[in-house]
Amino acid sequence: MNDGKPTGQKPKWWSRPTPPDAAPHPAPTPPAAEAPAPVPAQATPMETRGAAPAVDGTARPQPLHEPDEYRTPPYGEPGPWAPAPPVQRPVPTPPHGTPVPPPAQPPVPAYGSPHPQPQPHPQPSQWLQYDPWSTPGAPPHQSRPHQPPQPLSHPGEPPAPRTSRRGLGLAGALVLALLCGVLGGGVGAYIERNGGLTTVELPQAAHEDTGRAPDSVAGIAASALPSVVTLHVSGGSEQGTGTGFVLDERGHILTNNHVVDPAGTSGDITVTFSGGETARGRLIGKDSGYDLAVVRVTGVSNLKPLPLGNSDNVRVGDPVVAIGAPFDLQNTVTSGIISAKERPITAGGESGDGSDISYVDALQTDAPINPGNSGGPLVDSKARVIGINSAIRAADNGTGLDGGQAGSIGLGFAIPINQGKRVAEELINTGKATHPVIGVSLDMKFSGDGARVGARAQDGGPSVTPGGPAAKAGVRPGDVITKVDGQRVHSGEELIVKIRAHRPGDRLQLTLVRGGKEQTRTLTLGSASDD
Repeated sequence: MNDGKPTGQKPKWWSRPTPPDAAPHPAPTPPAAEAPAPVPAQATPMETRGAAPAVDGTARPQPLHEPDEYRTPPYGEPGPWAPAPPVQRPVPTPPHGTPVPPPAQPPVPAYGSPHPQPQPHPQPSQWLQYDPWSTPGAPPHQSRPHQPPQPLSHPGEPPAPRTSRRGLGLAGALVLALLCGVLGGGVGAYIERNGGLTTVELPQAAHEDTGRAPDSVAGIAASALPSVVTLHVSGGSEQGTGTGFVLDERGHILTNNHVVDPAGTSGDITVTFSGGETARGRLIGKDSGYDLAVVRVTGVSNLKPLPLGNSDNVRVGDPVVAIGAPFDLQNTVTSGIISAKERPITAGGESGDGSDISYVDALQTDAPINPGNSGGPLVDSKARVIGINSAIRAADNGTGLDGGQAGSIGLGFAIPINQGKRVAEELINTGKATHPVIGVSLDMKFSGDGARVGARAQDGGPSVTPGGPAAKAGVRPGDVITKVDGQRVHSGEELIVKIRAHRPGDRLQLTLVRGGKEQTRTLTLGSASDD
């Protein structure tokens, strides 16, 4: 209803009244059934300042400030860069429902134009839609396609052609991405192939003192290597390679019998020292039962003998170092420990008559030993010889080091140096070695536990030598010897090994079984030579 208050539309805070010199907007013709909306006689002081007469004689409201050429709020319409109002409200409607036209809105002038020209304003719809990209003066309800703002132009110049900056930017971004991909791929391929963009410098330890502790493997090797030699032997259709070590300054070298055996009595023996010097060797003596031989070189100076240790002092678990030429690889050093002592082994037997079988009460080691190590030294932590490497137990049926097919599986055997020293001295002094004996013939086919004295010897004679050590001690044919000095023996080979571990003249205590009863006999070992 009409409460007597003015119902005409008041200017919004972002609109600007029509300038004094501007022509009035043509008012729309109201319907015949409706009367025009009343207009207030005058505006309140807060809305106008200095009313100017209009064409119809009524006062026109004036802005509170001078006109703003760029039409920025709150005194003009939003400029090209002004943010749009968040909400547009509907135009007020008079009591009778007739829409009242809004105040005249001048068009947005061109940039820098001092005199904007008024244009007719069309009838707005019930709800106004603000389009920041619409053309000035266009009806608010008409939608316009989205167009980006155009660049500025100077007066008098034709407007610049419209170009799609977004399309250009997208094309540029694609080109840039392509270039970056190609460049990145090339750099990545270069880095992958060359390991980086800069020169590679790997960290490395600085120069240090190369000295080593005397009891270390390196210290032991440095001390023992100058005394170790490599032997190349040939004779007839056979040849072989082995190792030896210097015994004295006179040029005597100790090695295995099976190393020099291919040379026979007229073959060649070449001795190569650790420094590369070579000399011709001459056989001094050998013994197949102990598998030891002595070779001598002449005309060689500055020989360094390798000191001898004491194999009786060795304990299981002691560290050891083996030196030799496995598979003709000279100056090879391996290390390990003593795995066992007094391990009875037999090696050889290729001749078929048993004359080449060696019986050794050996030191067992896990230091790698291979064909070519034969005759080389097994040294302790003080670089002293405690054994002569002679045999290995291979994965196949090979047990010797002269076959060339066997390989180390960590079961190596060395002749104790105490036995080697005695035999070497006899070979140097007399050319042959003596064997301790008890004067009995053993039944090697006996399968029981122990060593049984045979009924008769191989030549048909008595099995117990008359007047020999066993006969004097009361040993009889058929007795089964089970112990030597309290150590158990399980076969005839083990009894021979235990006896040959001693010297002629040593006293032994034998434990034997006769008629189911155990007896003890004491005897003194005799001597025999291996002719």
